[in-house]
Amino acid sequence: MDKFHRAFGVYGVVHEEAKGLVVIKKNGGPYTNRFDLPGGSLEDGEALNIAIKREIKEETGLAVLSYHQLGITSFKYPWDYLNFHLNQHIAVFYDIQKLAGVLEQVAPQFEGQDSLGAVFVPLRQLNLNNASPPVLKAKEYLLNDRQFSDADTTFDKWDVLDKPVF
Repeated sequence: MDKFHRAFGVYGVVHEEAKGLVVIKKNGGPYTNRFDLPGGSLEDGEALNIAIKREIKEETGLAVLSYHQLGITSFKYPWDYLNFHLNQHIAVFYDIQKLAGVLEQVAPQFEGQDSLGAVFVPLRQLNLNNASPPVLKAKEYLLNDRQFSDADTTFDKWDVLDKPVF
């Protein structure tokens, strides 16, 4: 039986009714070339609330002023990584309520940066062909009157895209 690789991260739902959901242009991992939520892994010993602020700042240029933790869920899918053939992505979601700054369409690049920049995308344009599972969970949350479902999602098939959707 195959064992799962586990990834853990924090992710922000930044939404403006007139503009859509803030997504990053992903440049690494199983969501490469798709839209993903701003967020990511914790640094060694880092608190969740510090990580979400840091990740959003690094990937979008926006400073988080207020937020609310929504819950935790995971996404399971086949993905060949190291000696693993399955991945379980555990995600803590935050509703980002107040921000400062300007959205950076081109993100600064440094070691570990997997965002090429951030954009607003209307919810109707986000789907399994162009977005990561966390983006689809955020879309579900927003379309369901901001009710967060912590149900895990399993995909029988997962494709890492060769070409960017953005």
